[in-house]
Amino acid sequence: MTHSELAHLELLAEVDSLGEQLTGWTDGAPRWEPARQVSALGRRLIERIDSLRVRLESPLVVATLGGTGTGKSALLNALAGTQVVRTGRQRPTTVRPALVARPGLTPEMLGIDPKSVDLVSRDLPALANLVLVDCPDPDTTEQPDAPATNLARLRQILPHCDVLLVTTTQQKYRSARVAEELTAAASGARLGFVQTHADTDRDIRDDWRQVLHKQHAKKGPGLICAKHPPGRSGKLNLVPFSAPKHLFLVDSLAALADAEAGIEPGGEFAVLVDLLTRQLAGAAAVRIRRANFLDLVAETLASCGRRIEAYSAQIDRLKQAVDQQRAKLAARLAGQMRAELLANRRQWENRLLGKTSSRWGLSPCSLVLRVYQGLGGLLTGALLWRARTPAQMALWGTVAGVQTWQRRQGSRKAEAAATRAVAGCWDRAELQAAALVLDGYAAEAGLARESTQAETVLAEAADAAETFTAGASAELESVIDQLSRRHTGWFTRWRYELMLLAMLGLLLYRLGKNFFWDSWLAADPVAVFGLDFYLSAAFWLILWCLILLWVFTGRLRRGLRRQIDRLSESWNNPGSAAGLFAQLEAEIHKAEQFGHQLDRLKQKVARLRDELNDGPLSANNQ
Repeated sequence: MTHSELAHLELLAEVDSLGEQLTGWTDGAPRWEPARQVSALGRRLIERIDSLRVRLESPLVVATLGGTGTGKSALLNALAGTQVVRTGRQRPTTVRPALVARPGLTPEMLGIDPKSVDLVSRDLPALANLVLVDCPDPDTTEQPDAPATNLARLRQILPHCDVLLVTTTQQKYRSARVAEELTAAASGARLGFVQTHADTDRDIRDDWRQVLHKQHAKKGPGLICAKHPPGRSGKLNLVPFSAPKHLFLVDSLAALADAEAGIEPGGEFAVLVDLLTRQLAGAAAVRIRRANFLDLVAETLASCGRRIEAYSAQIDRLKQAVDQQRAKLAARLAGQMRAELLANRRQWENRLLGKTSSRWGLSPCSLVLRVYQGLGGLLTGALLWRARTPAQMALWGTVAGVQTWQRRQGSRKAEAAATRAVAGCWDRAELQAAALVLDGYAAEAGLARESTQAETVLAEAADAAETFTAGASAELESVIDQLSRRHTGWFTRWRYELMLLAMLGLLLYRLGKNFFWDSWLAADPVAVFGLDFYLSAAFWLILWCLILLWVFTGRLRRGLRRQIDRLSESWNNPGSAAGLFAQLEAEIHKAEQFGHQLDRLKQKVARLRDELNDGPLSANNQ
């Protein structure tokens, strides 16, 4: 595979890859005002890419552009080597593009609408690797009822040209209309500047160079020029359009006469012919098309970037407003949630106590905890043992059912605390006020405003309440599980067990000593303790158990309260209200992603342009 073929394949791959990425980027545009604008630009760019893809196999398309009477047609005839289009006196102005190509090459093969041009097929040596286009005059006044204006025809043909040769004369080099059309078309073509009428006009290229520099202060596409006299290499020289250094000065009529007489061209016209027929052929033609293509894409993406950048400050202000509104609502949520949990902490304490006693296992202290927690059930069981008639059994069933219902209601009440907190902290007026504030910021940012309507925000608030309730319940369950593990460790457990066992041991010691020693073995036996001792012992045992329960449950309550305070602090951030304004946040994210994708495309194009400048076909190496 030759180097030219490899370069051609690389160009095809670049065109296809960028075309696919641009298509995906424009098709995925969000409902955003700048996205709508740049998507239209992107679609126009894709159309240009399609036309470029069609004419990658075609010869180099060279067009002459200039004002009326600047010698465009005469220059084209000189390049062709014979008169192929009418000039001067035969046709004072060019009103319809003339496409001059070798036989067998049609406008469709170049991606050009055949109805928009006049095809001139000539078998000429100069047309072996060139297609010449005589562009319409952009500064001609036409009849208002004309089916198409010169500007419309010109703008239709320029995107298909690889090289634009801008013609001028001593009187016409300051044409504002030509400069305007040139600026619009320059991003997709290489530019060359030719002063015609060299036999009659004075050399105004220095003055013209200053005019071009002022008109194109920003860096633009490459300016094709030739060194005069040409250097030894005679190679193509590309300089920035903003700083033209060399322009061609030719006599088109004399060059045409020489060509018709079989005389080799000379002077700067010979440099121009060599540039177009030899230096821009083959691999150089591929490079020109590649550079034109990348220039066109880069300038279009830069224009898209400027449109998006114009809205970046508004997007940032909208994001800040969303965070502010969420922070305010989250603070209200955290305070309300804390108040609800503390108001219903009795239910959470009972659940904590039940889980702690179940983890404790079977021991004297755990029995005390179970008795304390299931005291109501024990009383109900005692009633069952005394039931003798169906009426008493029915009464027991009623009491047991009421207790079960109360326990379930208490559990449901505790679980519903988070839902009531969320529902109670955001009233309708507050949410509508927040929606109104964000609607103004969304309008400034150019985003779709359906996501900031009051109905949308109210629906999101309901979903946020449900989501937050589930998360808060899970966090509370985790806290209860952690507290139960913390208060059932061996150190804590045996500390309470030893204190309870000490009281039980003391009572059993008194009973054993009285029964075995004092009443049997002592020298002076005494009577066995009576009922009054057992009653007093039961009193002190119950009192001691209550003290231990009070101390233990007090620790549980304090730990639970600390955890509730910690949770309320963790809820006091915008993330707690993440479900609010979710649709608006999604629109913001889509807009930002759209801009990030554009940045990635710009980086890829910049890398390809750098590779082109640094590659073996770069201007510096030619």
